Amino acid sequence: MRVLRPDELGEGEREHWRDLRAATNAPRNPFMEPEFTTAVGRVRPRARVAVLYDGAQPAGFLPYERGAWGQGRAIGLGVSDCQGAVLAPGHTVETGELLRACSVSSFAFDNLEADQGLFVPYAAEEHATYVIDVEKGYETYESVLRTQSPKFLKTTLAKERRLGRQVGPVRFVFDERDPAALRTLMDWKSAQYRRTGRRDRFAQEWITRLVGRLAETRAPQCTGTLSVLYADDRPVAAHFGLRSASVLACWFPAYDPEFAKYSPGLVLHLRMAEAAAAEGIGMLDMGRGTAAYKDSLKTGELAVYEGAVTRPGVGAALHWLSREPARRAHGFVRARPRLASLASRTLRGAARLRRS
Repeated sequence: MRVLRPDELGEGEREHWRDLRAATNAPRNPFMEPEFTTAVGRVRPRARVAVLYDGAQPAGFLPYERGAWGQGRAIGLGVSDCQGAVLAPGHTVETGELLRACSVSSFAFDNLEADQGLFVPYAAEEHATYVIDVEKGYETYESVLRTQSPKFLKTTLAKERRLGRQVGPVRFVFDERDPAALRTLMDWKSAQYRRTGRRDRFAQEWITRLVGRLAETRAPQCTGTLSVLYADDRPVAAHFGLRSASVLACWFPAYDPEFAKYSPGLVLHLRMAEAAAAEGIGMLDMGRGTAAYKDSLKTGELAVYEGAVTRPGVGAALHWLSREPARRAHGFVRARPRLASLASRTLRGAARLRRS
């Protein structure tokens, strides 16, 4: 096994990574492609890739970050929505041996994909990630919505028409290249985080730089995609995510609160589904975390896992102390809807106090 910085991987190794990923039954999520790991490596100096071998040929890749005191974590933990190793079918490795070779005492994950047999046994929690199936085309998806969420679809389409009448002609761009539109989206998203009392991800320089790099990434299985809904040539909602040939990974959606009565974010997601289907993409992955809009739009759910694998030692104890109490507290609140609602109201109230 070799441990490299992401930019030290040769093109042959990257191509082998892609081939191994294509050989799995898992959805071709762009977060699991070498381009995402390379982009993280350019903004996170501790990013590494363990290359596993079967003879002279690579048999697997584990992208990760090595933190203080030797604690390991999935690449891009905190923003990456799909995590794990990329292994050749049938290739096995002992987790303790892998961690030792990576010089880490633990490997933490919060969006581990379901087929990760190497790490799933160490998961502490299972979560649902919400998906939209457009494999059979957008018209079929709309017919599903008419059955499961008829009021939602009718109301959203009516608001889209009203937006066009009252504000100006509505148009949608699936793959917008204007850097100003991306900056507008990040400003909206930062304001949304502050408004709801949550940590502003774009206040962290490495995340802003990562999104900027991914916006310039054009690869068959990992393309940064900015989608924008315009009314009278003014952006009213936008989304930045990553797409492969078969999956659009939804990542950062936001809208201009001035147009909230038209539900532009919902309209945006319908147009994204329509455009994705036209591109031959079969699934939109909206990520984990409950939200009313996801319940209305989804056609199904996939499992993802949160937890960590550790090996005995001081590092494992430090990992437990740094992550487990908070994770268990969050899980306790999530499992109790009344507490979760109270926590959300408290966060919003605290945000209002900070702004006043």
